[in-house]
Amino acid sequence: MIEVYTDAATAGNPGPSAIGVYIKENKNHHKFSSYLGTYSNHEAEFYAVIHALDYCKENFSGEILSIRCDSQIVVQSVDREFSKNPIFTPLLQQILSLQESFPHVFFKWIPDKENKHADQLARSELKKNE
Repeated sequence: MIEVYTDAATAGNPGPSAIGVYIKENKNHHKFSSYLGTYSNHEAEFYAVIHALDYCKENFSGEILSIRCDSQIVVQSVDREFSKNPIFTPLLQQILSLQESFPHVFFKWIPDKENKHADQLARSELKKNE
């Protein structure tokens, strides 16, 4: 099972946003970050998962994924396959579509303190682009 940690950093809400993804594959660790532009914090959290799934689709096709995210709204939306906020609906649909590339994708909400690697990646990327 591949462990995938995602996070977003936003300066303002909405404001400049970046994402960080940290992946544990056995003893190997993969990490990347990306600047997104101007988004709300919640939108950026959805984009972090989308970028992570895109990366995993290219690099770990056919693997079981455990995605750990500190955004309750993302985890709840994916679990319910529904979002009350119409802004998040297309982002959720992208996630649900990308999930189909894997036999199983599990989402787990984790507290901020368990997401330090992804958090640091997102914050560093945001600072580089300020």
